[in-house]
Amino acid sequence: QVQLVESGGGLVQAGGSLRLSCAASGLTFGSYTMGWHRQAPGKERELVAAISRGVITYYADSVKGRFTISRDNAKNTVYLQMNSLKPEDTAVYYCAAAITTRWLPKLYDYWGQGTQVTVSS
Repeated sequence: QVQLVESGGGLVQAGGSLRLSCAASGLTFGSYTMGWHRQAPGKERELVAAISRGVITYYADSVKGRFTISRDNAKNTVYLQMNSLKPEDTAVYYCAAAITTRWLPKLYDYWGQGTQVTVSS
């Protein structure tokens, strides 16, 4: 059974930092593209960052220069380092795994339950 478990969310003041982690199990982690998505209240879910099975990364324009995605295949974990946080970054953050070799994946096969990030002004 595949599981993606996010952690590291919380409440932070604007300008602060958080590091999200997503621990994967039940899949061959190194074979998957990993993505971090977020959904704010009343808004559609959006892709924030993705990392290929290799070293290719993608960032939404809204987070470029502030967020960094990385992965540790030995630990089956993907990270999202979030710096210079803004109130508009407030959302539930989800990690997801995609087996497709397409870049960027349009569909993800597995999703975590999400972790809340709240940035106060």
